[in-house]
Amino acid sequence: MVTRYYRELLNFLSRAVNNREAAADLAQESYARVLAMQQDGVTIAEPRALLYRTARNLMIDQHRRDTVRGVSAEPDHYANDFEVLDTLAAPAALEPETAAMSAQGVQAMLAVIGELPLRCREAFILHKFDGLSQAAVAQQMGISVTMVERHIKHAMQACRRCAESPPHE
Repeated sequence: MVTRYYRELLNFLSRAVNNREAAADLAQESYARVLAMQQDGVTIAEPRALLYRTARNLMIDQHRRDTVRGVSAEPDHYANDFEVLDTLAAPAALEPETAAMSAQGVQAMLAVIGELPLRCREAFILHKFDGLSQAAVAQQMGISVTMVERHIKHAMQACRRCAESPPHE
């Protein structure tokens, strides 16, 4: 999740707040909060949407704190924040039809992963979901790194085929 959305979120926040350092702080705090939710066992169907919603809320909170403290922001510092945030595509993920399609896609992907051969599935889960390096997966499973690479490649191909296939109606 971090590598997939971080640069996009950071660029968005940089444009919104006109301050790269403040944007980096907001992005980091957004990720920290979302990861804390995941560690608490919360299932996050749309991580991108949640990251953007969290970042938006943090920006609003920061604006309120600045207002209460009487911090004088640049004249247009927050002028476009809310307009830009409202045009963001992420909240569309909260629409019932989009959420249902996403849930179906997740279920299909989980089914594909569940149908993988046992050792292939284990290597894939350890690497992609548990975040272990290929070398660590190899050591834990007692196989070569080359074999881990093959398992992961096979699993990724199955996931791509699932993602590229049209939804069943």
